Amino acid sequence: MKKSLLILGLATMLFSCNNSTSNEFKTGYVDSAKLFKDYEEVKDVESKLKIKADEKGKAFESEVASFQKEAESFQRNAAQKGQAWAQQKAKQLQQKEQELQMKQNSLMQELQKQQQEEMDVVVNKVKEYIAEYAKKNNLDYVYNTDDASTIIYGKEGYDLTDTILKELNAKYKGVSAVAKTDEAPVKEEAKPAEGEKK
Repeated sequence: MKKSLLILGLATMLFSCNNSTSNEFKTGYVDSAKLFKDYEEVKDVESKLKIKADEKGKAFESEVASFQKEAESFQRNAAQKGQAWAQQKAKQLQQKEQELQMKQNSLMQELQKQQQEEMDVVVNKVKEYIAEYAKKNNLDYVYNTDDASTIIYGKEGYDLTDTILKELNAKYKGVSAVAKTDEAPVKEEAKPAEGEKK
């Protein structure tokens, strides 16, 4: 009888341990590739940077066109103006070409730097928002899934991507939209999604 009570006691302990460990942590995951692809602020940053790149590109293209005309003129006049003139003009053109290449590299680096800086701001905002979301919903861990993630499979119920994406877009539109005055629909829209993911 003592043996059966001991076995029953151990079985009860094991069962209660299994239950407590299964409920010990509350987790979720976010597909960051999808999140950043569909996040409105990312789209706005990319659009703004594309406009800036196009503007700077047009100015640079006019300099390149001017250089090409000068090079064509050099080819037409080289035989007429003599070897000394051709050598001098060729040096000038070579120097201008190098300056244009340096300017092109500088423009590309400037645009890449600005893109990196602006995207870093957005990434930090998203991380902060996910941390707030996790605290608000009593999540212990939120994992990231993308090409380099350690999560190979996640149960669909733990996927927070769409919920967080909707809330981030609503929050971003609320901040950036001048005409928007009532934020109550954002809160109502977010509540059912939160309940689904708990």
